[in-house]
Amino acid sequence: MGSSSHRQAVVAGGAGFIGSHLCDLLIRKGLQVICVDNLITGSRQNIAGLFGRPGFRFLNLDISRDIIPESSVDYIFHFASPASPLDYQNYPEETALANSLGTLRLLQLARATGARFLLASTSEAYGDPLQSPQAETYWGNVNSFGPRSCYDESKRFAETLSYIYLHKYDLDIRIIRIFNTYGPRMRASDGRVVSNFINQALTGAPLTVYGRGSQTRSLCYISDLVAGVDRAMFTPGLRGEIFNLGNPEETAVLDLAKKIKGLTGSESPLVFKPPLPDDPHQRRPDISKARRLLHWQPQIPAAVGLPRTIAHYRNLAKSR
Repeated sequence: MGSSSHRQAVVAGGAGFIGSHLCDLLIRKGLQVICVDNLITGSRQNIAGLFGRPGFRFLNLDISRDIIPESSVDYIFHFASPASPLDYQNYPEETALANSLGTLRLLQLARATGARFLLASTSEAYGDPLQSPQAETYWGNVNSFGPRSCYDESKRFAETLSYIYLHKYDLDIRIIRIFNTYGPRMRASDGRVVSNFINQALTGAPLTVYGRGSQTRSLCYISDLVAGVDRAMFTPGLRGEIFNLGNPEETAVLDLAKKIKGLTGSESPLVFKPPLPDDPHQRRPDISKARRLLHWQPQIPAAVGLPRTIAHYRNLAKSR
């Protein structure tokens, strides 16, 4: 795409788990990065290494109500939303607004500046799927009136707004649907299965398995996910395309708990609790489209990614 030294990118949600790794990548690529975050679930610590770096700026703004004061933007990455079940249970209104009004404001910025726009949507758009693996053409099985709907349905609405701006205003818009991602900078208390199990194991607490643990997740390491985001945004000729980004290797939650127990050397017992409402039973992406058009697939197996993530949490515990 030519020289990137004067290209400017807005990363909404840039102090979050995925957003901060994305900011790192964009700075390495030579882009000027405007990181926007209201720090509800993001953290300055995630971007501490970028402060003072040439081309990096941080704006503490809420995209659902604040104007981003930029007149020259080339790329907009929309990652601004609580993204774990615990977070969007704690912040349901903020989640719904980030993905509705927040998406609208960022799309308006894209229209005003002519920026290319990438929406970070979610595998939750498929709900509790009735087919597996889930391809981008699957419309989903989503409860619009339940405890997860603040996230699921607002992400689906964000996709709808993106469709409108794609066709009404002829913008270059791409959408990614992110499947379970893990790795360093994932908050220990964010309630996701990997962080839960690792931190329970490291502290000797019981590993909490909901239901029988037969529900599956497809775990993608953070560096793989961000490489896919990079290709989805910067590969030419993908206007209007939607891509699943995730690892098609499926793991049962109970098997994951046992694997993490072994990797940590933990004596923690397994404790079974009632299933969570609307918890998807199966989650596995069909990534054939990403393989074909992005030439992307995950490279980091769980045997490598999980020990790296465990080491991250061990270091966090030592620094406290």
